[in-house]
Amino acid sequence: MIETPSLLEILYEDDWFAVINKPANCLSVPGRGPDKQDSVLYRAEQHFGEAFAIHRLDEATSGLILVAKTHECQKRMYAHFREREVTKEYRALVRGRLIGERGVVRKPLRCDWPNRPRQIVCTDEWSKDSITLWEPICYEGNTTRVRLTPHTGRSHQLRVHMQSLGHSIIGDEFYDPEYSTADARLLLHAYRLEFQHPFTGAWVAFVAAMPF
Repeated sequence: MIETPSLLEILYEDDWFAVINKPANCLSVPGRGPDKQDSVLYRAEQHFGEAFAIHRLDEATSGLILVAKTHECQKRMYAHFREREVTKEYRALVRGRLIGERGVVRKPLRCDWPNRPRQIVCTDEWSKDSITLWEPICYEGNTTRVRLTPHTGRSHQLRVHMQSLGHSIIGDEFYDPEYSTADARLLLHAYRLEFQHPFTGAWVAFVAAMPF
């Protein structure tokens, strides 16, 4: 692990990309306005000189995020994500006891336009198919530590799908009915990424230690 002056936690880097452990409540890419410039991508640009976004995590979510060092790497990794050739695993702590060995949520999602950036389950023409696999890891009191594997990459997908099961992710200001401002953070973490290296062809896997 390499700690940089710009507060990037770099878990791996080579000539083409870097794997970064994004902290919770940090933007993936700059937003609008000078107060929204600090982000993983901005910090990567300061550190590497050039950096290009490959994918994003919600601001509130922590964990693995990839940053390309070249346009060609960005292009190739875009294709990996578009063709769903990247295996993604998240970990979360949800309310209640999620019963069952494993399950699948397949519910279409779209933006809740009057309440952006919230998303909703909907079946109209603007909705997109969304698939999440869930598997309980253990129970902790009246909560469940769960493994989540998205087969699609919709905005807020894991958060809305777990809410739709009646097991909201703890600390979710948009979808947890028991959310409190006393909650330190959203308990959702991008834990593992696996894919074929876009240049060497080797199968690579990365894990970011759980922060909660």
